[in-house]
Amino acid sequence: MLNVDKQCGTFLYRQVIDLITENMDTGTLLPGDRLPSLRKMSRSAGVSVPTVRQAYVELERRRRVESRPQSGFYVRHRATNDIVRPTRTTAANPAPLRCRPLMERVYDGVNNPDLVPLGIANPSMAKPAAKTLHRMMKRVMARAEERSLGYASTLGEPALRRQIAYHYLDTIGAQVEPDEICITNGGQEALLLALTAVASTGDVIAVETPTYHGMLELIDSLDMLAVEVETCPEEGVTLSELERTLQKYPVKACMFSTTLGNPLGVTMPDQDRERLVRLLEQYDVALIEDDVYGDLRFDGQRPVPAQFLGSKARIVTCGSFSKTAASGYRIGWVVAGQTIDEVARLKRAFSCSSGLLQQLTLAEFLASGDYSRHVKALTPVLQRNSERMRALVAEHFPAETRTSRPVGGSVLWVELPRKVDAEQLFDDAIAAGISIAPGHIFSPCACYTNFIRLSFGHPWNEKTEDAIEWLGQQVTRLAV
Repeated sequence: MLNVDKQCGTFLYRQVIDLITENMDTGTLLPGDRLPSLRKMSRSAGVSVPTVRQAYVELERRRRVESRPQSGFYVRHRATNDIVRPTRTTAANPAPLRCRPLMERVYDGVNNPDLVPLGIANPSMAKPAAKTLHRMMKRVMARAEERSLGYASTLGEPALRRQIAYHYLDTIGAQVEPDEICITNGGQEALLLALTAVASTGDVIAVETPTYHGMLELIDSLDMLAVEVETCPEEGVTLSELERTLQKYPVKACMFSTTLGNPLGVTMPDQDRERLVRLLEQYDVALIEDDVYGDLRFDGQRPVPAQFLGSKARIVTCGSFSKTAASGYRIGWVVAGQTIDEVARLKRAFSCSSGLLQQLTLAEFLASGDYSRHVKALTPVLQRNSERMRALVAEHFPAETRTSRPVGGSVLWVELPRKVDAEQLFDDAIAAGISIAPGHIFSPCACYTNFIRLSFGHPWNEKTEDAIEWLGQQVTRLAV
């Protein structure tokens, strides 16, 4: 990649800078790519390690690369079209879901294997753990024999509940009793059990805006009403707006993702999360924390769910292995605390139990350390995919386009020019063999009509790049 001329009058470190920059500009080095280590670059270029370090530090000062602790230097995304303002677009009263037909069409699209999957948030597929999990499942079946084919208990396999409790202790120092955990059929059933345990028909549920569309469909299906709370794309729920909402409406519960949200990919700062807990204590409002992405922060710093901040508030935490390990296993959980008896009753009524074979396999996956190693390998892939997607959106979409800056997860929230109808773009994309998620479905009032969510949670390939380029061209046509 490099060809440093020691005979010319230009400083060696500047030559290294020029040659690295040239590789960035020509696309040999893409956003998210890791630069060679100092020693490898030193050997390749025939210069000293201090010379390479000087070049890398200068590139970092110019914001062309960024250093990551214990990882190295990486090519930065250079686009400046980031969303920097709160994304609330309209004031709205508590409301039922207005876009159910569109949501059904979106689900049809994201589940079509023939489409480029930019519409489904499935980060575990960016670097699948299939071989490891298949090997472990075979061992489990050989060891457990007939038992692995039977029913699990209502709360779930004790070995898996112990491993989940230990994972919280190991990653965030939180003490969780295994008997406070109920294993569920994916994260969606976890949210269902939690919401049904703390709220009833007709209740008002506060949500972020935009928020995960599965929450909205769940709230609507239970004949409850959702009220949106202004959400900052860099700091999460705006607490002053939440307090005004609590004063204005009889909110029974909040459904938030403070550790790592979908679709914004934002983590609420620690001090704000603590203020949130105190606020909910003051108004005696329950919190359902959707924590399915918590392990997938790019920097490896696992945020602490609100439930573990020493609060007396009524808080339930919902997690899942669907986003981190295997979506097809459909294994999630609820850390129910004081509501565990009600959650267990509802679990018996809704589904009795969750698949035992998958639970036994995931228990071994965690106990062996393979889960932690998998997540550690997965997050850099997701970060690289995120930066490549943002760079391609900046290159191919109109200049007015703005994007989120996700700190983890697998999705990008994109604001298109105002003339663009995201539902029309969705239909055009499906016809072209591409699935996307139109912004309408992330609001009960369907207010994000010129927004889309794009997923980078899949193996990066030429089809992905071609799909983003096609979307950019179509957005340009629709914006006229």
